[in-house]
Amino acid sequence: MVRPFPISVDLTDDEPGEDQTSGFTYAERTSLMRSLGTQAAFLGIGVDRVDYTKGILERFLAIERFLEKYPTYQGKFSFIQIGAPSRTHIKRYHDLLAEVDAEADRINWRFQSDKWKPIVFLKRQHSHNEIAPYYRAADLCMVTSLHDGMNLVAKEFLAARRDERGVLILSQFTGAARELRDALLVNPYDIDQSAEAIRVALEMEPEDKQLRVHRMRRTIKENNIYRWAGNLITALCEVRLDVVENSKDKLSASVTTA
Repeated sequence: MVRPFPISVDLTDDEPGEDQTSGFTYAERTSLMRSLGTQAAFLGIGVDRVDYTKGILERFLAIERFLEKYPTYQGKFSFIQIGAPSRTHIKRYHDLLAEVDAEADRINWRFQSDKWKPIVFLKRQHSHNEIAPYYRAADLCMVTSLHDGMNLVAKEFLAARRDERGVLILSQFTGAARELRDALLVNPYDIDQSAEAIRVALEMEPEDKQLRVHRMRRTIKENNIYRWAGNLITALCEVRLDVVENSKDKLSASVTTA
């Protein structure tokens, strides 16, 4: 028997009295970006293991295409890619890390100015507490996996957005796409489609952003990590009971036959 149990994150009811409208201030975001060596009016974030299934190279190509099609965003949009090195003892993964780094450098050399660069590639492991400020500051989050299971980054981004702002650009090839229907769903192989999704995300009306994030956060809250664990344990107990009952029936049949 095979049954689906889509995993989730810790998103419970908000603390009483918490200000739901509070978000990252402009000054805080400016300080964060200055520490990364760039200044921009708009910020995107991606968080992945550096793995060939995560579509990081395709994501960078989409950012390049976006800046080509919409040059008014040059000098205004920066994308922060947090990429945790993965399995670097394997040559294919070691080479991929170098390839992603080189692609970020190529695009930066093409577009960057004195105080701005389009891509900031942070190639080290980050803790959840280190990543959280980037989630809260970002105008958009890109999850563009070529092939994935659930992908919890999408849900972590939404869980961090208590201010109900920001836009999620999500690959249709993730398990999360089945639940998070209010994300901008893209085929990550389609570079032009992903580039257009960036534009749509940045130009979306605030009311539309808030409604989308509100609905997706509600979905995650209703199916959070605790409910996932409870459903899984309940199903395992039911399977165990079925096994015991079947064993009793077989034993009874055997005794009767004898």
